[in-house]
Amino acid sequence: MTTISCRQLTRRFGDFLAVDGVTFQVEAGSICAFLGPNGAGKSTTLKMLSGIEPPSSGEVEVCGLDVRSRSIELKLRIGVLPEDLGLFDDLTVEEHLSLIGDVYGLSRRVSRDRASQLLRALGLEHGRHTFAAACSHGMRKKTSFAMALLPNPEVLFLDEPFEAIDPVTSKIMRDLLQSVAARGITVFFTSHVLSTVEQIATQLIMIRKGRIVWDTPAAEVPVPLEQHYFDLVEAPVVEEIEWLRSPRS
Repeated sequence: MTTISCRQLTRRFGDFLAVDGVTFQVEAGSICAFLGPNGAGKSTTLKMLSGIEPPSSGEVEVCGLDVRSRSIELKLRIGVLPEDLGLFDDLTVEEHLSLIGDVYGLSRRVSRDRASQLLRALGLEHGRHTFAAACSHGMRKKTSFAMALLPNPEVLFLDEPFEAIDPVTSKIMRDLLQSVAARGITVFFTSHVLSTVEQIATQLIMIRKGRIVWDTPAAEVPVPLEQHYFDLVEAPVVEEIEWLRSPRS
């Protein structure tokens, strides 16, 4: 069953073409990694898929819903970890989860029980009363991740979930994503952490300058992912900086 489908999806900002005719599908229960360099169109595509940013043209459906005409209904069936994390400085970690429960219409008991489980699983239990303004970046990332999971969505849209977190948290998040995908939740995430992508992704899509350059099951990547990424998306440029090795005069 296809959970995410877009055809000729395009987004313009004035004369700048951020996403150029993107077409792909993601099946239910997949963990799809959406890869590309900064400025390639990853976050813009994710925002269009999740109903945050309207497309300039093209078609996009998520959970069988047209994202443009049924965006409110869609938002109640997905979980999102946005690029800016979407937190309020004057709310505590626990208050963010309670707010999400209210938004999705969960009972206070269900919301409280799910929040407690997520706080324990993500190592946030002792920081549950910490205001977001006082949280480290890692705590903020975990809070936003917990908010995306709490409503038990059909699809998770995650923008750079593994950036700037410690190895233990990364392992916990990887295990959670594999667990929910095994139960049918579709995961669509952007990332620059290729080692993590190799461990959990079942589908790989690569984008360069707003266009898809690769879309395949992860098992069919012909060479190590890092080298394949360099070949298709962005090759590293190595420049000798002689003065860094020169003795002081």
